[in-house]
Amino acid sequence: MKIAIIGAGNVGKTLGTGLRAKGHTIIYGTRDPAKAEDRSAKTFAEAKTVSGALRGADAVILATPWIATESLVCEFAGELAGKIVIDATNPINPSLTRLAVGFDTSGAELLQSQARKAKFYKAFNSTGVGVMAKPGFPEGKAVMFVSGPGGPDKKTVLRIVADVGFEAIDAGELKAARLLEPLAMLWVQLALNTQGRDFAFVMSCRDAANRNADPRVRMVHPHPQEAE
Repeated sequence: MKIAIIGAGNVGKTLGTGLRAKGHTIIYGTRDPAKAEDRSAKTFAEAKTVSGALRGADAVILATPWIATESLVCEFAGELAGKIVIDATNPINPSLTRLAVGFDTSGAELLQSQARKAKFYKAFNSTGVGVMAKPGFPEGKAVMFVSGPGGPDKKTVLRIVADVGFEAIDAGELKAARLLEPLAMLWVQLALNTQGRDFAFVMSCRDAANRNADPRVRMVHPHPQEAE
């Protein structure tokens, strides 16, 4: 797939490296392509303007600071139309002490409302770049939850997440981002206060039937009472 990664910082570079290793074509979109070329030289990925990266992309990953993401999505809403957009951002304040939005909405839902013709998914937000680079742990692969609308596009997103090396978990519709963004806040607090950055959440399941045909991807089913 041709994947446009908007943002060439640590998150964007790390995801791009992992996805390129799986055969995906990676193009970085940034306000300053020349600077991004320097940053991404080791990944052999091309850097263009945001518009240039979006053109012809099969999927888009937003890997920008939250403070810049909302205005960027508004500006390029037309060019995002019809595309799979994976929101890897978190609406966390600069001091990393609280969420800027929630719990009756989420950053991902806010972005979707500003680019209504795109199809937004939440993923890659609940861990650090060290885990993104090496998702394998003695207990198993680090889990990465994905929220967003179902159908073929969601399967594509789950495959992208799995290609980075995570155990991809379908967490339901986009409103589940209201839970995934606080989960990221928990990861940040543990990383800063007790665990350091080299840890991850791992999923364990007793029910083998709960796995999809692809062992890298699982569905999370609601409790029977919650489904009523």
